[in-house]
Amino acid sequence: MVKCSKDSLIRFVRQNLLILLTIGGVIIGAALGLGLRNIDHAREIWTSRNVMYVNMVGDLFLRLIKSIILPLIATSLVSAIGSLDQGMSKKIGSVALLYYVTTTFLAVTEGIVLAVTIKPGKGFGEGSVATDETRRTNVTTVDTLLDLVRNIFPPNLVQACIQQQQTVLTPPESNPSEENLIKWDISHRYVDGTNMIGIVAASICFGVALSAVKDQVSTLLSFIQQLSFVVMKITCWIIWLSPIGILSLIMAKLLEMDDLADVFEKLGLYFVVVVCGIVFHGFILLPAIYFIATRKNPYPFLANMGQAILTAFGTSSSAATLPVTLQCLEEKNHIDTRITRFLIPIGTTINMDGTALYEAVAALFIAQLRGIDLTIGNIIAVAITATAASIGAAAVPQGGLVTLVMVLDSIGLPSEDVSLIIALDWLVNRFRAVTNVLGDCFGVGIVAHYRRKDLLEPGLENPVAAETEEICTTKPDSNS
Repeated sequence: MVKCSKDSLIRFVRQNLLILLTIGGVIIGAALGLGLRNIDHAREIWTSRNVMYVNMVGDLFLRLIKSIILPLIATSLVSAIGSLDQGMSKKIGSVALLYYVTTTFLAVTEGIVLAVTIKPGKGFGEGSVATDETRRTNVTTVDTLLDLVRNIFPPNLVQACIQQQQTVLTPPESNPSEENLIKWDISHRYVDGTNMIGIVAASICFGVALSAVKDQVSTLLSFIQQLSFVVMKITCWIIWLSPIGILSLIMAKLLEMDDLADVFEKLGLYFVVVVCGIVFHGFILLPAIYFIATRKNPYPFLANMGQAILTAFGTSSSAATLPVTLQCLEEKNHIDTRITRFLIPIGTTINMDGTALYEAVAALFIAQLRGIDLTIGNIIAVAITATAASIGAAAVPQGGLVTLVMVLDSIGLPSEDVSLIIALDWLVNRFRAVTNVLGDCFGVGIVAHYRRKDLLEPGLENPVAAETEEICTTKPDSNS
């Protein structure tokens, strides 16, 4: 019996070695960060330069994992859609779209209900948290939405890999003191950052075209699938670096903060409301939707996503977690790769439940902090713009903070009020990244359940699954 237990333990450790190492990285990073910031003369020791040294390993890890996102998304989407017929792509996409709309609406509703009921901003006097005028961003809701649409149709796909278009508003020369942004001069510029939604749209279009003529271009489809295998192999190597990378990122972030106690004293209730809402949505509501839709216990599915959850928390980015998410879904939960590689890149780009909930709570919190009583019309405006903003939010660290400006604009609050909550955003963002990832994963599970019979039809065999499983079940130092 002892031998049996020992063998079971060894087998468990081998099967879950990466997630155990990642948990250790999170715990050790938090312990070291909190411990080192409390030593004597900590402020003199942990200068921005020394924190940069601590963060170096984490920064390299993020660079590696971000570098693989673009080839991973492009090859995964094209190979997944190309191997399906167009009818099946529509069936999968329609179920996924219904799920995305439903969960995002529920997330926004939860955020509004929590903020209106608990009123986290009522306990502060006006001006209790200093604003930072240098953070002012001149932007309107309409311009933000139009930029989102423009970026779906990039004029240059090569440029879309490194830049995205952004509207710039400048005061008219004839009246430099004009405050109404609608009357400002409009121009456009390209800013650094991958135009992910444009790349996704182009990949979907190419995949659909490939699917339509797959009999004539079978060699091209096979080449893209083989390229996807190679990219996935490199991804697996990078994933094995996540424990040490996450340790470095968390440790550096804790050392960087000036005064944790002061921040939590000022924004504690806001933090509790946001995090409780996000955790409820990610760990209770989404599993409940999964159970209702599939009649399966959602928590074994959730447990198998542990590595993705920890990576999302450590990197605070659902995009950076995308390779790990794919691996967990395909290896642990055995989801068909044609579904995972079709839906996860799309979900990572447009399905942001955690961000939608956060933006609704944050906007109402700031309004309460300023002593502004919102009407039903204002609250509906927050709901609509928070939903739209979550779709346009970049899947990168603090991407939701940028689109929060759009939500504030919908209820007439100045964009610089974003600075009221920025001190805690580094931590809140980690929780919402986790929920964003879980929203994508449960959606894939539900779609896989409803379309499993369709995928077993003759002529729809999966050419990717077997090789992918072989690629990623080996450790990064193996010769397989």
